[in-house]
Amino acid sequence: MSDIVTIKGLKYGLQLTFAKGATFDDVQANLLDKLQSGNGFFIRGTTVFVPKGYFAEEQNEALRKMFHRHGMLFSTELKRPNLAPPSRDRDAAKTSEQKLKASVEEAQKMMVINHTVRGGQEVKANCSVLICGNVNPGAQIIAGGSIDIRGTCRGFVHAGAFGDKTACVVADRLMPAQIRIADLIARAPDEPEQVSQAERAMIRGNQIIFEPVSR
Repeated sequence: MSDIVTIKGLKYGLQLTFAKGATFDDVQANLLDKLQSGNGFFIRGTTVFVPKGYFAEEQNEALRKMFHRHGMLFSTELKRPNLAPPSRDRDAAKTSEQKLKASVEEAQKMMVINHTVRGGQEVKANCSVLICGNVNPGAQIIAGGSIDIRGTCRGFVHAGAFGDKTACVVADRLMPAQIRIADLIARAPDEPEQVSQAERAMIRGNQIIFEPVSR
């Protein structure tokens, strides 16, 4: 059942595609399984896109409610509207364009980086950050939301930088020089254990704890 839903990272969130012949019940069950298993892609605040017209409206509403319960947004609109301002009202059209841009930026809940962040480089974002690569020693990742690293983390990472204690850090190998979540600080042990699966760092009991997580 793991191939029923395919997840692709986008600039503004995640796009879902589905296996040919999969029923809505199959898709809903597979998504619920991924959400409950702590899948690193599904971070609080992420916008999840489903192809427009793929499901009936009541089915889209069921998915919208399911993602909302897990702190995520749901949309079937992937592209930004094409505004062609009439020449007679350019100022009003410009204002509408600015409002639309602000709305899109407000809806942007994830920054996607498709490369390794090398030593000396710094990434800052008000939203969550998905990195498809490593975070090398000397690199810094600072995010207002959660951080998901599809590789090894050996640098400095700060999730929930504005005080969000529900934020977390997920990595295939979590070995940071220092990790911060909101106002709490931790670091990797001097002799880290050999971990065969991804790990998540999160706040529990007013301290940062590390736990294995299923991808």
